[in-house]
Amino acid sequence: MGKIRDSVDARALRFAIGFPLMLAAGFVVCALLVRPELPEPLAIRWTDAGAVDFAPFTAFVGASAALIVVVGWAVLLQAVPLSRPVMMRRIMMGAGFAMSLFLTTVLAAALVGQLGLPDARGSHVDASVLALGSGAALAMGFVMGMVFKADERWSVDDDLAVRQALQREQDPELARDRVSLWVHARSSIFVMLGIATLLPAALFTIAVPWVSALLVAAALVAAAFLVARIRVDRSGLRVFVAGFVRVMNVPAAAIDAATPSDVRAADYGGWGYRIHGNTTALLVSSGPAVVIDRSDGHRLAVSGGSAATADNIAQTLSRVADRARRNGGAPAT
Repeated sequence: MGKIRDSVDARALRFAIGFPLMLAAGFVVCALLVRPELPEPLAIRWTDAGAVDFAPFTAFVGASAALIVVVGWAVLLQAVPLSRPVMMRRIMMGAGFAMSLFLTTVLAAALVGQLGLPDARGSHVDASVLALGSGAALAMGFVMGMVFKADERWSVDDDLAVRQALQREQDPELARDRVSLWVHARSSIFVMLGIATLLPAALFTIAVPWVSALLVAAALVAAAFLVARIRVDRSGLRVFVAGFVRVMNVPAAAIDAATPSDVRAADYGGWGYRIHGNTTALLVSSGPAVVIDRSDGHRLAVSGGSAATADNIAQTLSRVADRARRNGGAPAT
């Protein structure tokens, strides 16, 4: 029993079971209230010629209530297991809510279309009830999916967040020793790149498709090297092309100096990732950058975005490098 409670959302389970039951009960009560105005038997299927199949009132209402309950349970219970992603649970909760209301609307429209008739052969499904109820069911299902708060349990991500919070509490300077930012070329550069590659690719599409594919691939690779993510912490400097391909990893203890500078990309071989002698550079444009001198004699240059952010990166690298040297060369984690 304990394992079941740990694997399901108890509040969602109560709602998933109770809501279809209450909806079915409400349908039965309303059907009983209008029974004197309904013909016997009731129509249950229609064609262009009118009603063709019929069933007694008790069978129709009982089967309708059972259908509401079964369909509601089948969909709403998909939102109960905690092992499923939160977004999936919210979607299934909204879908089950809307489906239950829609099914009730269809059955109610069938009843309303037979009110006041002596014979069900001349009945029809009430279009107004069906249209209004369907719209309301869809809207309310969407709202339910948005407001449903999935019961999330403690996870590995929570453990990591707690450890990070404790580290920040015990070491207030830790936050100052962390910098994370994205740098990219000016938008005009991407526009020029698109004109120079994608436009010819469109012209070659019909005649030489493989050339078009090659030009598009070249444009994507070139654009990727003009976007980078920079991370600085007490372990050192890491630079990722396109945000995920790591091209630089400099331990804090290996940094001799970090200096903000206004550089020309041409002096380092051009834009993008370049290796020129003892210098490695990743420059998305000319302008503010950080020049890093390593203890092994190598030099690195990384775009800093703006003068202020480049200065902040240089100061942070200087602090973490000094801290690493004081700790005997072992980067702090």
